[in-house]
Amino acid sequence: MGMIENLESMLEKGQDNALLRFSLGSALLGNGEAKQAEEHLAEAVSQDPEYSAAWKVYGKALQALGKPEEAMSAYERGIAAAERRGDKQAAKEMQVFLRRLQKAADG
Repeated sequence: MGMIENLESMLEKGQDNALLRFSLGSALLGNGEAKQAEEHLAEAVSQDPEYSAAWKVYGKALQALGKPEEAMSAYERGIAAAERRGDKQAAKEMQVFLRRLQKAADG
C-alpha cells in the first residue's frame, strides 16, 4: 500500500484533521492529481486557517488547475497566516508565488 492509500485509509477510519488533509493533498499534487489535492487542501485550511504550509500547497494546486485568481487569494491568506505565526520562510515563498501570478495577470 502506497502513501496516498495509507492516508486515504486513515481518513476513511475517521482520523480527519488538518495535518492528514495537508499530507494527502500534498501527495496527490505531487502525483499530478491537482483536482483531488485541491479538495483535501481546501479542507485542511478550513479546519486550520492558520496552517501556512497548507495555504502554500493549496495555492499551488489552484495554479495547477488554472485558477490564478483563487491561487492569489490563497497565497494572500497564507501570507497573513504565516506572518501571524512568525513563519517568515513560508511568507516569503508565498510572496514570490503571489508576485509571479500578479505579474502574469498584468502582462
